[in-house]
Amino acid sequence: MRSITDDRPFRKVLMPQNLPIGLESGGAAMFVFGPAYAVRAGPVDRLLERLLRMPLIPVLRPGLSGSVRAARLLAAALVLAGVAVASPASAASGPALTRIGDTLLDASALYFVSYDGLVNNGSFQRSGIISYAGYQYAAWYTADRTVVVARRALPGGPWQTLRLPHTLSTNDSHNVISLGVSPSDGRIHVGMDVHNTQIYYLKSEAGLATDPGSRSWTAARFGAVQRTLDGVNLGDISYPQFVPTPEGRLQFAYRTGGAGNGTMELAEYDGSTWRRLGRFSSNTGSWSQHGATSTTRSMYVHGLTYGPNGRLHATFTWREGNGAVMCASGGLANHDTGYIYSDDRGRTWRDGAGRQVGTTGGTPVSVSSPGLVVDPLNADHALMNQESQAVDSAGYPHAIISYVPGRFGQCVANYAAGRTANGRAFHLYQDGSGWHKVEIPVPLQAVGRSRIVFGASGDAYVVMPYGRVVAASKATGWTDWRVLFDGSGLNAFGEVLVDYERLTADGVLSVLYQQKSSGNTPSAIRVLDLRLG
Repeated sequence: MRSITDDRPFRKVLMPQNLPIGLESGGAAMFVFGPAYAVRAGPVDRLLERLLRMPLIPVLRPGLSGSVRAARLLAAALVLAGVAVASPASAASGPALTRIGDTLLDASALYFVSYDGLVNNGSFQRSGIISYAGYQYAAWYTADRTVVVARRALPGGPWQTLRLPHTLSTNDSHNVISLGVSPSDGRIHVGMDVHNTQIYYLKSEAGLATDPGSRSWTAARFGAVQRTLDGVNLGDISYPQFVPTPEGRLQFAYRTGGAGNGTMELAEYDGSTWRRLGRFSSNTGSWSQHGATSTTRSMYVHGLTYGPNGRLHATFTWREGNGAVMCASGGLANHDTGYIYSDDRGRTWRDGAGRQVGTTGGTPVSVSSPGLVVDPLNADHALMNQESQAVDSAGYPHAIISYVPGRFGQCVANYAAGRTANGRAFHLYQDGSGWHKVEIPVPLQAVGRSRIVFGASGDAYVVMPYGRVVAASKATGWTDWRVLFDGSGLNAFGEVLVDYERLTADGVLSVLYQQKSSGNTPSAIRVLDLRLG
């Protein structure tokens, strides 16, 4: 598959509406589609020659309406010519949002910058803010390093807070707090403060999440802090994530080992007992570039997400252990975007074509497994790991990936500077005809990651660093990306977290963000509420 954005620079041209197709002086082509799209491309002969040579299956796929197919053809022509589409009609009828609230959680949340991020807002902290049974929950470290968990009755009840008996062990932004709810017994689970170390874990009494209105919000309703999952020793881990299953179990995903030499693993809680399922990714095998070979790596997932039919989806990147495979030591050794799925709750893994490529606790998915890569990219473009993914109402996976496109150079020598100056996010998704990729035409201007969600109508919304929100409509095949909210007034540091469960329940996107500060001076952490549609 080739991206319809490729690596060429863009210029946006908005033409008068309802003009015929014709030629301009100098042999340039004017393409007009209805009242919504009008563009100017390069010389006709070169444009048509490139169109005829370029496979357009990702653009003109079965099942699209005639108007969308025509728009896609237009988009392909424009991209090949180095032009981006301007669509004034989409602004009136496409995705929308309304800001309905912005509440303070803590005026003095812990603040320090580590690995380009904050410990209260890491992208891999998928569940730092969640909703369940009409209540919303959020967790963070306050100024004295203590873990605080808050709840409120939705839609707009006051926040109640409690302090758990644990303080952050080190200034490392990896050591986030993750929340989970086990539907089978109504317990709230908290995993925290790990980066290649043993977990700190505790859980609430049964029923606290399923019957919140009748129970006080106090630390006494939680058990003691443990270094295991109720006696199940996971060893040294990183990136804890809770994932509820469709039938009400609670899974726990984590990495063992270290960066460039680690494995992804799963554990599962059945309402009474935790059980370790084992690893599903391998750290072995060979991958080569620039005359160097790496023999260890880690799989970094963009998420583990159950779709409407019970399928578990995972998009991911590989990070190599041997930095010599990069063009420069200051880059990121991440490469390729892969995809696997499981129809048996994460026990067996298959590639996009349905071929078995691994089993959890058995033969794991590896870099040499066939059919994994859905978007190839070498290790020279500062590809970010652990970004985000979502599944649409038809059960298809979507991911946001970001890197520095080749039009800005073929070697990123400093990933932080390169991503801030030239990084771009891309919408990568699957449908019945395969995988497709569209560049979001808004510069990252940040090192960090973005979050993708879906509104009730199937429109896609991406929350970018600093709380900016861009969106594209399902009606256009998610091609009409535009800024809906530029983050003005938030003063957000960078990465933000979103509440997926609340969005599903009532159409409101809650965004957890922490405000910029300096040094180690604490700053406010807040929740922004946006109604979508």
